Amino acid sequence: MTKRPGRIIRLWQGVGPHLLPFANATSERLPMSRLLRLSLFQISCGMAAVLLVGTLNRVMIVELHVPAWLVASMVALPLVFAPARALIGFKSDTYKSVLGWKRVPYLWLGTVIQFGGLAMMPFALLVLSGDTWAEPWAGQLAAAIAFLMTGFGMHMVQTVGLALATDLTPRDQQPNVVAMLSAMQLVGMVLSALVFGALLADFSQLRLIQVVQGAAALTLVLNLVAAWQQEVRDPSRTARTGEPEPTFLEAFRALRKSGPWNRRLLGAGIGTAGFTMQDVLLEPYGGQILGLSVGATTALSALLAGGAVIGFLRAAQRLGQGADSHQVAGHGALVGIAGFTVIIFSGAFGSGAVFAGGVALIGFGAGLFGHATLTACMRAAPADQVGLALGVWGAVQATAAGCAIALGGVLRDVMSSLATSGALGEGLALAATGYVSIYLIEIALLFVTLAVVGPLVRNRGASRPQQAAGLAGPAHV
Repeated sequence: MTKRPGRIIRLWQGVGPHLLPFANATSERLPMSRLLRLSLFQISCGMAAVLLVGTLNRVMIVELHVPAWLVASMVALPLVFAPARALIGFKSDTYKSVLGWKRVPYLWLGTVIQFGGLAMMPFALLVLSGDTWAEPWAGQLAAAIAFLMTGFGMHMVQTVGLALATDLTPRDQQPNVVAMLSAMQLVGMVLSALVFGALLADFSQLRLIQVVQGAAALTLVLNLVAAWQQEVRDPSRTARTGEPEPTFLEAFRALRKSGPWNRRLLGAGIGTAGFTMQDVLLEPYGGQILGLSVGATTALSALLAGGAVIGFLRAAQRLGQGADSHQVAGHGALVGIAGFTVIIFSGAFGSGAVFAGGVALIGFGAGLFGHATLTACMRAAPADQVGLALGVWGAVQATAAGCAIALGGVLRDVMSSLATSGALGEGLALAATGYVSIYLIEIALLFVTLAVVGPLVRNRGASRPQQAAGLAGPAHV
């Protein structure tokens, strides 16, 4: 007689896929244990992201008294390499390694570069703050190199890691796997923000050095474990056959001809800019306008990432039920508009709780938007160009985010200077004016995003009767 499972086991077996949106991301080739180990590279990238756009920008602006425009420029420096994500993904597709690896060499090279940038970063920031005998240009140059190395390493690790995951996954499960890995980066951001906030509650320069260099060492460990025995060595696969390979430009032109990629990528770029322009300003806003401590403002990064994780899960649920990707992206933009509106009112009320609610809404909207645009690109890509599509999406997103971050810092300084000088009138002569102006710009960008992605939703619905009647699909935009 077969023993009946216990009540708890029966309840767990009855949990539906709608409550476990990534349960169907596994396969025989990539079981959950292996997938979770592979996702550790996203944890390390999330940790570095929190340092760059969260903890360190607050420390530089408030504790080290570095001008916000300079901080924003440093954080945005990695955008120089953001367009290279598409090229990195393409090169790792066609790399001819003697050992038979395509992805692992690029993954480990990116890890080493990221480690080097984090290892030198705390010392570069101390020189940048002027707390040494060195000339100002020395600190600016050292910090620029550290940020460039860290950002470039992150771009390479993420692009190649996601491409490796698609190699190990059947095509019909690739969007779920990549979405899960993206969500794991947000999980890494949440955990890292909580840990960094606790460690830097009693701030000191020595503690800053210990925290950042500890993150550098942990990056090596996490990425080594993530890549261990993931890619099978197959020298015959990477042997030089003498047959001409398509160039990057040829492959990219072929991708653009397969659908309305211009509009799809434009919407992803504008929406990303709308969500990220305030990335280096949220924590200074909490510290300068609402009087929050370093630990409290660093915890906001965890709240932002936590909201994004929930947004990813909600988007996965809706997309799994057959919802249109661009429609979900539009809903994410609407949630972001509501979040920025709440943050503007939090300054008027002087309420940290209202501010936290707005931050959570922004994170949730960004999660919906990011997952939806990523899935839209992967679903629209031809079968032999999924990796390239992933790299192009990442390049557009990273470039838009970097430009928006830099522009946000500059505009904040300009508007704050005009406001405090009285040039905007007595009613706007407030410290919060510079921040609020950025939030209003982001609301406008998200409305533009809605206008850009809207036709993609209509085209999807209109294309079905056309295809049934044997007509051509919608024109490329």
